[in-house]
Amino acid sequence: MANQTPRFESVNVGDELQPLSVPVTVPLIAGGAIATRDYFPGHHDRDAARALGSPHIFMNILTTNGLVQSFVESWAGPESRLMDLKIRLGAPNYPGDTMKFTASVTEKNDATRSVQVTLKGSNSMGSHVSGTVQVALP
Repeated sequence: MANQTPRFESVNVGDELQPLSVPVTVPLIAGGAIATRDYFPGHHDRDAARALGSPHIFMNILTTNGLVQSFVESWAGPESRLMDLKIRLGAPNYPGDTMKFTASVTEKNDATRSVQVTLKGSNSMGSHVSGTVQVALP
């Protein structure tokens, strides 16, 4: 449904979003950290990350948040409006892995013409991110 916004009436609880796989790369992790002004060495310096006990650099929460928002907004389309986003982190995202997003519509609110999307982003270690996004639709 890219570039199209579903109408509120056409969306039903249980509708699934098209899954999305995101390759986790050094440029994605380091670039996301720099773009969000997160200069913590564990997000861009492998030696510093290893000194912390991590096998490699790891993704910051703001990059994850942006990927969640992009995933949901690509389904919801340009006429939608993000109302709320709540996420919880789990397993880290390391370079060389892939994060796979899955999601479904879990609630509809007639008063606000919005839907709640419940999502999960998993990698080879398990759930990296889970949460809900509330989106208003025309």
